[in-house]
Amino acid sequence: MNRLIPKTGAAIVTVSVFLFAVFLIIDFTFGSYFVCMFLPIGYIMTAAGFQHESSEQNRVSANIGLILSAVYAVLILIVYYAQTTSVNLEQLTEQAAKILDYRYGGLLFNYDLLGYGLMALSTFFVGLSVKAENKPDKWLKALMMIHGVFFLSCFFMPLTGMFANLSESGGSKGGTIALVAWCAYFLPIGILSFIHFGKKK
Repeated sequence: MNRLIPKTGAAIVTVSVFLFAVFLIIDFTFGSYFVCMFLPIGYIMTAAGFQHESSEQNRVSANIGLILSAVYAVLILIVYYAQTTSVNLEQLTEQAAKILDYRYGGLLFNYDLLGYGLMALSTFFVGLSVKAENKPDKWLKALMMIHGVFFLSCFFMPLTGMFANLSESGGSKGGTIALVAWCAYFLPIGILSFIHFGKKK
C-alpha cells in the first residue's frame, strides 16, 4: 500500500494535468475547474509516498513538502469548488463576480496563485528529499526542484497588481497559454513519479 497509494496519486496527477491542458485548449471552462479539484488530492498522495521513503537525513525536507501540499490543497479546493458551485450555479452581482469568479482576477484568483505557489514550494522540498538512483529519478528530482522557482512568481506577481486588468476583460489568452505551458512542464513530473513508485523495491 505504501507504494500503491502514491503510484495511484501520481496517476491522478498525470491524468488531471493532461485533462486540464485539453480543457484549456478547447475552452471547456467547467471541465478545467472540475479536474483541478482532483489534482491536489493526487499530489498529496504522491508527496506522502516520497515522504514515507525519504531517508532520515532528508526527513525534515520531505515533511515540509508534505505539509505544504496540504495547504496547497485547501486553497485550491476552495477556489475551484467555488467556481463549480456558487459561480457556476448562481446569478452573481458584478461586484461579487469580480471577487469570486476566477476569470476576473479577484480574490479567488489570487488564492489560486498562492495555492500553486505553495505547491511549487512543496515540490522543491519534496525534490530535495528524493534519492535519485537512476536517470529517471534524477530527472524527476531536477524537475521538482526547478519547479520550486514558480513560487516566486505566483507569490509576488499578484502583489504588483499586474492582474488587475482581468477584472475588465474577464480573462486573457496569455494566461491560457501560460497555463498550458505549465501543464507541459508538470506532466513529466506526474509520469516520472508514476514510474518511480511502479518500480519494485
